[in-house]
Amino acid sequence: MDHHEKMRLRAAAFRVTRLYPGPVGELLSRELLTWEEFGYRLGGGQLVMRLVDHVLKTPLAQTEAA
Repeated sequence: MDHHEKMRLRAAAFRVTRLYPGPVGELLSRELLTWEEFGYRLGGGQLVMRLVDHVLKTPLAQTEAA
């Protein structure tokens, strides 16, 4: 995994807690950080990278973005 992909994973991990507050966002954040650290070695990262794309493209609520 190259540096750019790792940075996208990390950015998504921090953004997902604002997008989905509470336990769901926390779980997704931990999963993305774990995947960035060593999970990619297991292969089959298509679903994880689709999640990253979703998190990075989904707009935050107006009150959150301000």
